[in-house]
Parts: sequence; C-alpha cells; structure tokens
Amino acid sequence: MVPSAAPDAGRRLVAYDYGIKRTILRQLSALGEVTVVPAGTPAAEVLARRPDGVLLSNGPGDPAALGPLVVQVRELLGEVPLFGICLGHQVLAAALGATTCKLPFGHHGGNHPVRRLATGQVEITTQNHNYAVVEGSLGPEVEITHVNLNDGVVEGFRVPSLRALGIQYHPEAGPGPHDAGYLFDEFAALMDRGR
Repeated sequence: MVPSAAPDAGRRLVAYDYGIKRTILRQLSALGEVTVVPAGTPAAEVLARRPDGVLLSNGPGDPAALGPLVVQVRELLGEVPLFGICLGHQVLAAALGATTCKLPFGHHGGNHPVRRLATGQVEITTQNHNYAVVEGSLGPEVEITHVNLNDGVVEGFRVPSLRALGIQYHPEAGPGPHDAGYLFDEFAALMDRGR
C-alpha cells in the first residue's frame, strides 16, 4: 500500500541512510520530494534544507554504539517531525533518553503479531532486528503505541509535543497484508501540522 498523499504535495523530506531500503524510499516518495543523506550528516545541515519531515531509516547494528547519531537526532527533536523505523526507532528512543537491550532471540521474519494499542487491532508485521527499546526507560512524555504480542517488546511510540513517532517493525514491507501503511499517513499528518 502506498500512502494516500500525492507526490506533488509540496513536502520536502530528508531521509537519514542508516541502511535504508528502497521500499521505504518508495513510500516516502508518495509523500513528497525525498533527499537521502548519509548517516553522519550533522543536524544543522539537515535543518538547513528546511525539510517538512525527517525519516530515520532502518539499518544494522547495536543502537547503543551509535552515540553520534543519537546526538544528531536529539538536535532535531522539536525542530521538525521525525519518523524512525527499526534502527531509526531505536535511535529516536535513545535521543529521548531511553535505553535499548539485546533480545535473547531477535525478531526476524514476516509473521510477528503486534497490537496497535489505540484500536486493539492486531497487525501482522515484518521484522528484522536484534535490539529493542526498554519500556521502563521511556519518559512520561512518550506514549507507547504498539507492543509485540509474542514477548511484550515496545514496537511503537509517539511524542505528540515533539511531533515524533517510532516504529520497530517494517511498515513498508509487503509480504502480504499492508496493515501498517497508515503509519506513513500519520507521518504526513505530522508534517502538515507544522506547515
């Protein structure tokens, strides 16, 4: 499912490339003009582009070892809408002061049930990660939006006051149902509120 927004919506997006997937870029392209920047791009350079939103992409590795990326994201918080996917979700959580942990068994594959807390709906998701955000480390301003039904891991959160949202799984994946395509529409709505 491609987001419902038109590509000519006039939005400018910047996507940090932590290992970004083409399917994410395809979804973002439906929301507006996308510029991909390397993972080490300073926040000031990203803000100088005057984006309507910034995506923190998926990628490999231990988020606890990515201190410089966390600092960049911390500088973006409150300045521009942020959407973190997978590793981007973990980096965003770290920028908010949360910690991550290595899972005893990573989440891999295309059949992980996740509950969307706002509706109670269960989404069947695609996942590929070995680390997770520690629930108790999220501050009171962070609203948990999704949880993994297999092990209770935080799968999504948002911070309305900062126009930020993170999702652990891959909403851009298309192994079957496109249950999570609405997340790109939520990101578009965050961007449009700030325009």
